[in-house]
Amino acid sequence: MADKLWFLVPELILFAGVVVVSIMGLSPRKGVRDSLPLITCIFLGMAFAVIPALYSGERAEAHMEGAALLFPYLGKFAKMVVCLIGIGLVMISTGLIDRKYEHAVQTGRATFDPIRATRGEYFSFFLLSLIGVMLCCSANDLIWLFLSLELTSLPTYIMVAMSRSSRKAQEAAVKYFFLGAMSAAMFLFGFALLYGATGTIVLSEMRTAFAEQVATGGINAIGIFGMILAVLGVSFKVVAAPMHFYAPDVYEGAAVPVTAFLAFVPKTAGFIALMLLLGTMGWADHGGPGTTGLPAPVFSTLWLVAVITMTLGNIGALLQRSVKRMLAYSSIAHTGYMLIGIIAGPGLGLNAVLFYLLVYGIMNTGAFAVLAALERGGQEIETVEDLAGLRLKHPGMAAVLSICAGSLLGLPPLLGFWGKLYLFMAGVQAGQIQLVVIAGLNSAISAWYYLWLVTLPIMAKPSPQAETIVRSPSMWARVMGAIAAILIILLPVFSSRLVDATQEATKGYQGTIDIGRKFVDSGVLSPRSTNGVSRDGTQQPH
Repeated sequence: MADKLWFLVPELILFAGVVVVSIMGLSPRKGVRDSLPLITCIFLGMAFAVIPALYSGERAEAHMEGAALLFPYLGKFAKMVVCLIGIGLVMISTGLIDRKYEHAVQTGRATFDPIRATRGEYFSFFLLSLIGVMLCCSANDLIWLFLSLELTSLPTYIMVAMSRSSRKAQEAAVKYFFLGAMSAAMFLFGFALLYGATGTIVLSEMRTAFAEQVATGGINAIGIFGMILAVLGVSFKVVAAPMHFYAPDVYEGAAVPVTAFLAFVPKTAGFIALMLLLGTMGWADHGGPGTTGLPAPVFSTLWLVAVITMTLGNIGALLQRSVKRMLAYSSIAHTGYMLIGIIAGPGLGLNAVLFYLLVYGIMNTGAFAVLAALERGGQEIETVEDLAGLRLKHPGMAAVLSICAGSLLGLPPLLGFWGKLYLFMAGVQAGQIQLVVIAGLNSAISAWYYLWLVTLPIMAKPSPQAETIVRSPSMWARVMGAIAAILIILLPVFSSRLVDATQEATKGYQGTIDIGRKFVDSGVLSPRSTNGVSRDGTQQPH
């Protein structure tokens, strides 16, 4: 435990931030309450600053060995990405919570009541959810992983409900909660089966147990079924089919900043969980087309989920007129693309997934920043037609939306193009040519609605709805949109450095295939034995 605590300093910093913003949110002084977004960003910045030091040096390596993590260096990259995107999400959340109530207090129509003030609670839940994602990186057993995933999800249920006062938000929160409970039950049952198949909940020991089974005839049916259930349960977090159907309603019902939060944070936690879970079964070195170290049922499940997810996501987005529902289906489609990297496995595959999480976080947050920066009659922009001719009154936001939509499509030389190219290269290297072709066709389908978002603000004639759109009171959403657009244009120049960072994040992983070969080569296990017992019934040494 002491070795694991070494890597929890960023989480402890953010937890201190949870306590501070909770208390400050109760202050009767408006200036103190208005400073909550800044305080949240300061704690995120502090957590970001200490991460590199925790993962470098001999002391860090000693702690990694003691913590027995499957991906020892994963936390360095993933936690830094979470902190950076988290700061951007705070910026577009500024001015969202208690907006009407604060105005009433300021104008004297209401007196301040700490019970009615919820801004402190919002940023507390915000930080708690980010802590959950970061804790996933340090998970070395199933209980830790389960609690981390739930810590990521539980605050978001409340954030959806408190983000807007409309009935639509309350309905979205209830639907999100019950479906989230169902998914938790599903992957928890999968965890129980994995424990039954291996006799341990520790991921490194589970990898060793699966390695013994691989070396002696194959992973047993209980372990395979448990892994499939766990993957389907985690699919809820990453918004993958068949657990995707909640996303359009929930994304539409929540306020724009919360929708942006949902599109990135639970997805990141889910993909980290998939890497850890599938890492216990391992991937083979890709020696030829279609080879994989995953059992055939698990591999087939992931393959079908990837194809169905990207296809349903893009087709669903084509049918939408609501901007948030369109981006919700877009999020589903991008999950399908990232599953290509999960299927490809260690090396180029997992590196591409981590790189794309960063890329998607930037361009998705930028797109939602535009929606958060604009409003009509005090309400959010609802339909795509509201964006027509945006260049005339809000040229900066029109440019930002076009750049972000073009990057989500994958137009070269924008950042999203390099993210997709990296994923497709991983699929080709793994021999998954058919999957890459399907992903390419889906990207072509997505061009219809993404190019709509690219051209509508710049080239279309303004609609009557667009004429009444004004800027929202907070300037920070506009600032974040501009930052995201600049990063989308400039980061491709530094893409090689980012790729190097993802390679460092996945180094140190050793799959079950390699461990199983060591068992056989060392004579600890006979290839004819099963779980240490030979077929003639004699006990094999361990």
